Amino acid sequence: MASRLGLFRFAFQRTSTAFASTTSSPVSSFSRLSPPTATILRPGGLGSFVRKFASPASSTASSISHLRNIGISAHIDSGKTTLTERILYYTGKISDIHEVKGKDGVGAKMDSMDLEREKGITIQSAATHCHWGDYRINIIDTPGHVDFTIEVERALRVLDGAVLVMCAVSGVQSQTITVDRQMNRYKVPRLVFINKLDRAGSNPWKVVDQLREKLKLNAAAMQLPIGLESQHKGIVDLVTCEAVYFTGEKGDKIVRTTDMPDKMKQDMEARRLVLVETVGNVDEELGEWMIMNDFPNQLPPPELLKNAIRRATISRKFVPVFMGAAYKNS
Repeated sequence: MASRLGLFRFAFQRTSTAFASTTSSPVSSFSRLSPPTATILRPGGLGSFVRKFASPASSTASSISHLRNIGISAHIDSGKTTLTERILYYTGKISDIHEVKGKDGVGAKMDSMDLEREKGITIQSAATHCHWGDYRINIIDTPGHVDFTIEVERALRVLDGAVLVMCAVSGVQSQTITVDRQMNRYKVPRLVFINKLDRAGSNPWKVVDQLREKLKLNAAAMQLPIGLESQHKGIVDLVTCEAVYFTGEKGDKIVRTTDMPDKMKQDMEARRLVLVETVGNVDEELGEWMIMNDFPNQLPPPELLKNAIRRATISRKFVPVFMGAAYKNS
């Protein structure tokens, strides 16, 4: 699958090993705590809970090589907790989707404090886990408000990789710069998810430019949005050159097709060329292939490109940019 929320359908199915385990012990800053009914734990405990909805994990999932600690960070109100809620739902960790601020009387799983649900913000880092194939993924949802930035600092010490969430309207904001600086300090590989493509005034290409100019990141889009604002319907995967539509009440019915309008095909080809050039400039294997195979008249196969993206991401030479609309499940 390509990208539930333009991110994890690609990142965990196609590149489930996108972040290599660091030498630090996983969850080294967390002691174990396992109350029988708990699903979300604050720092002080990462439990081991397997729900009946969870994807079955093989015995290798418990090994260090199949364990990933992933943090989700951003400026306040970029949609971190909303994104995390969808990740938990689409990986089978939870059976239903609830929203921040407890609008339905339940509230998002990662906001367990009453004050968090009342204000609609994350105050403390919250940790949970899910399974994707044979991989166990520990997820840490961090606060976005500057007053709680120490929570982000704590989480980054144990992360194998991070998701930097950006707003498609606001782009790079003050806390985005702070979080980026913290990720650099702890040498954490990252990918970017541009959220809120459904909002009026959304412009993901402006955000990609800001990543390059303001944060000095070697970033390139992995996806092309199919429509923006109220017309947003899905994404085009620039690696496989397929259009992906998310249908159904909760966006869990995925339609993949190579059929798309001619104008979108032209845009896809241009954006894919930029992606290949950006990665090829920092990955020796892909760069050598480009020299030997009449690039750009011939483009690399998806598997070669995917592996190059993985290597460049782990080495922090490249930042892949995904996009979508978490609240709209697309």
